[in-house]
Amino acid sequence: MLPRVLSRRLPAVRRGTLQALLAALALALVAGPLGAPGGARAAQPERLPAAERQVAGGRLDWGVKASFQTYVTGPIAEGSWSLSGGASTVGENQFRFHSATGGYDPETGALHAGYSGGVHFVGHRKDDGSHELDLLISNPSLSVSGRTGTLHADMRSTERGTGQVTEGSQVPLATVDLSGVDLRGGTQIAVTGAPTTLTERGATAFAGYYQAGDPLDPLSFTADSQEPSAPEDAEEEPEPEPAEEQHGADASEEAGALVDAAVDWGVRRTFREYVTGPVAEGAWELADGAEDGGALFRFPLAEGTLDPEAGTAEAAFHGAVRFAGNDLDLTLSAVRVEVADGTGTLFADIDPGERGARARDQPLVTFPAEEEELAPEDGLVVLAEVPAVLTGEGADAFAGLYPEGTEMDPLTLALAVTEDAALPPLPDLGAEPTAPAEPAADDAPTAEAAADDDRTPLYLAIGAGALLALAAAFPLVRRRRATPTAGPTEPTDQVTPSVNDEETPRS
Repeated sequence: MLPRVLSRRLPAVRRGTLQALLAALALALVAGPLGAPGGARAAQPERLPAAERQVAGGRLDWGVKASFQTYVTGPIAEGSWSLSGGASTVGENQFRFHSATGGYDPETGALHAGYSGGVHFVGHRKDDGSHELDLLISNPSLSVSGRTGTLHADMRSTERGTGQVTEGSQVPLATVDLSGVDLRGGTQIAVTGAPTTLTERGATAFAGYYQAGDPLDPLSFTADSQEPSAPEDAEEEPEPEPAEEQHGADASEEAGALVDAAVDWGVRRTFREYVTGPVAEGAWELADGAEDGGALFRFPLAEGTLDPEAGTAEAAFHGAVRFAGNDLDLTLSAVRVEVADGTGTLFADIDPGERGARARDQPLVTFPAEEEELAPEDGLVVLAEVPAVLTGEGADAFAGLYPEGTEMDPLTLALAVTEDAALPPLPDLGAEPTAPAEPAADDAPTAEAAADDDRTPLYLAIGAGALLALAAAFPLVRRRRATPTAGPTEPTDQVTPSVNDEETPRS
């Protein structure tokens, strides 16, 4: 199209001259500042991206919308919310989704991180026991490119009025404003207070309670990335051991003693909330090597064995967790796990403080562990978030607060039989979120940032300069005035009108 436009605008230009000018313009657009000092980086035909790092660990804290939470639990909807998949609460009106996995490019700052857990809102109970308001948000994921991000989630909702159920996988729920945030070059990514705005598809998934463009709660997230493994040099690989030696000590260790292991368990979410709530007004503390993963506790290996053929495993772990508060004192320690006949059992020493005598090696919960699940893959066995059920002895440990058979928090058991097998990371170890940098007044990138960023804006600038030079050479060319376009309207917190306006959530 460009040659035709110039031909119409410049009738007096000779064809050969015009072709030469266009060739020079094309060279300027493609080559960039090739001949200028310091232009070697821009002269590369392609910029090879840095090896993408694996995201293994991190959390996402988000309250969805504070006014929506208030509406759901208020006197009109008379509803509630519940958590699943290991999600927990943190702070005021915040839900924590855990165990980030995904990928991260430190050169461009591109990030994709998926988190685990869900929150289920219900309200406006009907005579048949169902709810007019029924919304499930689970497994959120975050995709970031440049200064914007998109929050996706699995969604299930009941449409207002019709009761029609809508389900979607990884629905683009909200846009995330990351102005002033530079995610390039990091290892532990941490952002707090990023504004979010409801998308068109998010509004549909939200069952009509809010409109596209409505602001949602700001979110905070972390993502811990790992350096990519260096490629192995085939020439330096050791010679394989003779067959008779391969069946010696190494093989017995792989089928016997564990190299590393961990059990991750949060006990029970509602119990943790009770401990820190207004009744107990307490807290928990960890000792002897136990680690806090936010929604769970990790107990590291002391010693253990695995026999995949027999479908059995035994492992003892370091660490202790003590819950203390008003009329509450409970310590769990000396945790160990046994697996046999398709069932696993978690044991612990139970110390109720001054309320009773310490009980040793009590079976607290049982969980499914099929024999085929104990076959190592790449030297690792992982039973991830398996359901755990309280035993009779466990019910006694909690002083009758929960009866036998109560579903406790899911449990993850990881057993490593080789040195190079890495255990799954804890969800929330790593950097605490930090506030994003304040954007400049015009939100314009610095020259240094622009040089390190994608070169498309640079080439556009070069192209614009070349066109201006071309225009200056030909006075007959007049600059076309750009027609102003309407910018986006300011997002509002307005809700979709309904027949009964009292049943509409407001901020």
